[in-house]
Amino acid sequence: MFEQEIKHYEQVRCEYEERIVKKMAPADYMDWHEVLFSTHSCAIEGNSFTVDDTRILKEQGLAMVPVGHSLLECTEMADHFRAFRYVTTHLDAAFDEELLCETNRLVTENTLSYRAPGAVPGSFTNEDMATGDTIFGDHEALIARVPALMTSTADAIKRDVHPMIVAARFHGFFEYLHPFRDGNGRTGRLLSNWILLRAGHPLLIIDIKDRAAYINALRQIRSEGTDEHLISFFFRAATERMEGELAQKHSNTHLGLFLF
Repeated sequence: MFEQEIKHYEQVRCEYEERIVKKMAPADYMDWHEVLFSTHSCAIEGNSFTVDDTRILKEQGLAMVPVGHSLLECTEMADHFRAFRYVTTHLDAAFDEELLCETNRLVTENTLSYRAPGAVPGSFTNEDMATGDTIFGDHEALIARVPALMTSTADAIKRDVHPMIVAARFHGFFEYLHPFRDGNGRTGRLLSNWILLRAGHPLLIIDIKDRAAYINALRQIRSEGTDEHLISFFFRAATERMEGELAQKHSNTHLGLFLF
């Protein structure tokens, strides 16, 4: 299963690594993707920052609040920067509850008290959860399954399973458990990318324009009892982004210039 998706993804990844990743300084590549990843991951949760807004905030910090945005949005983005740096610099850590909870703590550190007074960043929820049109299960029963998820994912990372499949399956089950009071989506997307980066793969950025397809793929885990749709979505989103960046580089390399 997924043989064609893997073949296409690996063909594009090989070209992407050669033409983009290896041509850039590693720090510059990660800075570029920190802005892109943070923008789109927070936008999926309702943050209105554009890529340019995020870049300005990264460069100037909270001393510069982009016009038209709340301090809450700025703080959420600043928290995401810290979580992104933590995840991308701890690829040698164990894939366990400590990594999970610390990532969530950083993601929600300075915004959780506003959204859920009394809740503790990085701690599991102590009440049942609902979001949109989804009512999650009993929180105690779901949280009790977190250790098994982390252990089974850590085992899958060591086996001969394609990293994109591992990342998608972890993400789908984690969002199903929804163990934190806030920041589950951002935390899940960060740790899915930990899995990819650990395996030497490029970051997967889920574009805000694909939000509806992404949410639908997550819903189908509950409605159909399968994560096939989410795995296919992960492969498609990753491949399309790499192809788009390759096309952009080609266009900007061969753009005709008129000199006067």
